[in-house]
Amino acid sequence: MTTYLCPVDGVRAAVDSAPWCCPECGSPWDLEFTAAPVPLKSLGQRVNSLWRYEEALPLPTKAVSLGEGRTPLVPMTPTVCAKLDFLMPTLSFKDRGAVMLAELALRLGPERVHRVVADSSGNAGTAVAAYCARAGLSCTVYVPESTSPKKTEQIRAHGARLKRVQGDREATARAARAAADEEGTFYASHVYNPYFLHGTKTYVYELWEDLGGSLPEAIAVPVGNGTLLLGASLAINELHAHGLIADRPQLIAVQAEAVSPLAAAFHAGEDDLGTEFLATLKPPAPTLAEGIAIPRPPRARQILRAVRESGGTFLTVTEDRIRVAQMELASRGLFVESTGVACWAAVGEWTDRTVAVPLCGAGAKTGLAI
Repeated sequence: MTTYLCPVDGVRAAVDSAPWCCPECGSPWDLEFTAAPVPLKSLGQRVNSLWRYEEALPLPTKAVSLGEGRTPLVPMTPTVCAKLDFLMPTLSFKDRGAVMLAELALRLGPERVHRVVADSSGNAGTAVAAYCARAGLSCTVYVPESTSPKKTEQIRAHGARLKRVQGDREATARAARAAADEEGTFYASHVYNPYFLHGTKTYVYELWEDLGGSLPEAIAVPVGNGTLLLGASLAINELHAHGLIADRPQLIAVQAEAVSPLAAAFHAGEDDLGTEFLATLKPPAPTLAEGIAIPRPPRARQILRAVRESGGTFLTVTEDRIRVAQMELASRGLFVESTGVACWAAVGEWTDRTVAVPLCGAGAKTGLAI
C-alpha cells in the first residue's frame, strides 16, 4: 500500500494507520504514488469502467465497483463537448472518487474500520452511501440542513445514517471531522483523502481515450473543494510525463459568483486563502450551485497553483446565468442539476478554442433552478 504525504510539511504516514489529516498541521494528505503509462491501444479489451486505467490507479482491486465511469462524450458546438458524468450509478461524478474510498475502507479490514463517516452537500454523500452499501460497510453521512430532499432520500435509501447539521457546509464538515476522530472510524472525505482525487482523475483519462489519445485545448471544471480539478491536474501531469500528450490543456475553474473566494484570490494574485484576504471579501450569498458553495476549501493553495501552472483562469457565473444555462441544456435533451450547469454557463458559447465541460449531476437530484 502506498504512503500518505503532507504537501505542507512533508510528514509521511502509512495508509493503514494514518489519521485522516496530517497530525502536525492538519492539512489534507497527498499520496506518494507514481502512475505507469496507460496503453491506449489495448484499452478496448478491458473492463468497461474506470478500472480499465489500472496502471494509473493506486488500488488494483475493484470489489465494490458498480460499473462507474466511461460516460458519454457528446459534441455540443463545433468547439465545445460535454461529458455526461451525471450518467453514473448515483447520478453524479462523485462516484469516481467514492468507489476508491469504499474500496480502501474495505481493504483496511474490519479490525481497522468499524464504520465510515462522510460529509457532503449531497452528491458525495449519496455516492459514499451507495458504495458503502455495495461493500457492506456501516456509513454515516453529515449534510447541511439545506441539502436537497432528493439527495437526502437517496442517502437513506442506500442504508446510511443521515445526520443533518444546522449551519453551512463548513459547519457540516466540522461535525463530521469530530466524528472521524473516534476509534475505528474511516473518514471518507472527498477533500482530505487523496484516493478520491485518484478516482476523479479518470475523468481526464476517459477524455484522452475518447479523443484518440489527445485532449482539448481547455478543460472547464466547477470548483468548490476542487476535487475534480485536482484530479484533472493529476491526470494531465501523468499523461504529459509519460509522453502520451504533447501539450497540457488549460484548466478553466468555474465558481458561482455568490461564493467565489478562489476566483477572487486568483485574480488578486494570492497563493492561498489567508485569513486577512478572506476578511476583505463579501460574505457568501445563497446560490443555486450548492455543490460548489465552499467559502474556504482546505486545498485552496493546490487549486490555485494547478490553475496557474496550466495557464488557465477562474470564471464566475451569476444566478440568472445558472438558470438560463440549465434550460439551455434541457432544451438540448440534457436535464442537469444547477451546480452541474455552471461550466456550460461559463464557456458554452466559446468559439476560440476546443473545450470540454463536465455535466456533473442529474437534474432529478434537485429539480429546476428557481
